[in-house]
Amino acid sequence: MRFLIVLIIIALLVFKFWPEPAVPPVEETFIGPQIQTLKKAEQVEQQYQEALEKTNERIEAASDGG
Repeated sequence: MRFLIVLIIIALLVFKFWPEPAVPPVEETFIGPQIQTLKKAEQVEQQYQEALEKTNERIEAASDGG
């Protein structure tokens, strides 16, 4: 009976101190291609926002001068 208790205690200690596997970055998981697509879409959206701001500035400048 003592042997069983000692084995259980050893098993619990090993379980507690066993190192956890490293978590891979999201880009290396099954969802990686979707993440890359989202990043590209964010870049396109940023370019669109910048172009929209420039256009609005030109419209404002043209309307102030008229």
